[in-house]
Amino acid sequence: MSKRKKVIVVTGGAGFLGSHLCDRFLEDGLRVLCVDNLITGHMRNIRHLLRDKNFRFIKHDVSKKLHFKGPVDYVLHFASPASPVDYLKYPIPTLKVGSLGAHNTLGLAKLKKARYLMASTSEIYGDPEVHPQKETYWGHVNPVGPRGCYDEAKRFAEAITMAYHRYHKIDTRIVRIFNTYGPRMRINDGRVVPNFIYQALHNKPLTIYGFGKQTRSFCYYSDLIEGIVRLLYAKFHSPVNIGNPDEFTILQFAKLVIKESNSKSTLTYRPLPMDDPKQRKPDITLAGKYLKWIPKIKLQTGLRETIQWFKENLID
Repeated sequence: MSKRKKVIVVTGGAGFLGSHLCDRFLEDGLRVLCVDNLITGHMRNIRHLLRDKNFRFIKHDVSKKLHFKGPVDYVLHFASPASPVDYLKYPIPTLKVGSLGAHNTLGLAKLKKARYLMASTSEIYGDPEVHPQKETYWGHVNPVGPRGCYDEAKRFAEAITMAYHRYHKIDTRIVRIFNTYGPRMRINDGRVVPNFIYQALHNKPLTIYGFGKQTRSFCYYSDLIEGIVRLLYAKFHSPVNIGNPDEFTILQFAKLVIKESNSKSTLTYRPLPMDDPKQRKPDITLAGKYLKWIPKIKLQTGLRETIQWFKENLID
């Protein structure tokens, strides 16, 4: 009698990170149930998986209740608009997927006695007054500003995840994801990496907000996926930062994109958006200690691969 394959539910599974997680768990021998309402995800990210007998796609909004027949071993809640362009366009669905969606997926994990992993974000730190950001920092967030729909949805999702862990004894994990980039990002999603690459490949001026002195730390998707997988299998319930601590100013990053794409682009400057974080750098001490994880891919290497992917797949 063959051993039953473990079953994992990935919400937001047709998105940038969700689709890479589906790839990884299929490679690792699991059955994958991919749930997405396709507001910001896209079928092209998972089309190569549709003929795999261990993969199933379910079009569903996880803000509404979901149920599956049979066993479920793991539930990963990655559904949410994740860029300023998206969550400013869909503020209420963003709030719902972080609150109702977290509630529903936690309910599924409770019913199935499954392990649960929630995708949080560095945005829960807001415009931080502590640098680099440790998991013990509670953040500096404007709850009623334009970014509040995303920041507070994720903060609520963390709170309800820990409540289910403490009250219902659910086996939970929380990953705080810092800026991540790589193949399958949408070229028009509004984040700095696809924005700059699109502008550079078309020899358009790269748009710098403010003076470009604000900093970001960029993690290549494969490093992040490895960190998430290690966290899922580790016994650690408190939030864990996963990101690359190498810090660059936006101005430095813009010049690197121009160089690596052999672009003739110049730079153009616009006012800094409201509540835009001035610094972003993860403290990854916990990830190193409990997951034995550190990022391996240098920015130049990951950027070259990402630029090449966009050259071959320049789509909205």
